[in-house]
Amino acid sequence: MGNSGAHKDAAGAERVFARNFADYDYIVGPSASCTHHVREHFTAIEQTREVQKVRQSTYELVEFLHDVLKVREFPWAEFPHRVGLHNSCSAVRHLRETSNSEVAVTPYSKPRALLEGVKASNLCRPRGPTNAAASAARFPLPRKPYRCAWDRTRCAITSARGRGEYIVSGDMSCLMHQQRCAERMKMEVRFIHIAQVLNGARG
Repeated sequence: MGNSGAHKDAAGAERVFARNFADYDYIVGPSASCTHHVREHFTAIEQTREVQKVRQSTYELVEFLHDVLKVREFPWAEFPHRVGLHNSCSAVRHLRETSNSEVAVTPYSKPRALLEGVKASNLCRPRGPTNAAASAARFPLPRKPYRCAWDRTRCAITSARGRGEYIVSGDMSCLMHQQRCAERMKMEVRFIHIAQVLNGARG
């Protein structure tokens, strides 16, 4: 609702969210867009001390592991596959989990740093920019041709380099959309959330 501009209608959901998580030190989510919404747009309800605490304590999984816990090794995890990393729009532009190819900065990637701590994980590096293309959240119709073309290209890059390997992302909505694109193109590329890889999934 919040992503669609229905801010007032989101009040009930925000109220329940704040009540459920008010007593926790950290709230960790598997989606950059959801995390960004809580931090920056969680304004449909009264901004009490508890609500502000919830907003300030909310992290996306990758940044929580990388920035708060500062984990770099996952000795229990092994993923013997070639991997293409997909970064969602919000992960790049809002949470700054990776450098943005549109900005002149020293390249960095928090999810890549985590995946490099997984035994046998072989990370592919596409030749061109790897920024997301509005494939998460609402899937806005005006961007559909551009979005689908980008996702087909992304799947093709990984499939050509990995031959039936994986695209890994921290955003399930991106993974589901790209999986559908790959199925339509009959590509032998699979999709998995980064949490599963770090937790020791074998694929």
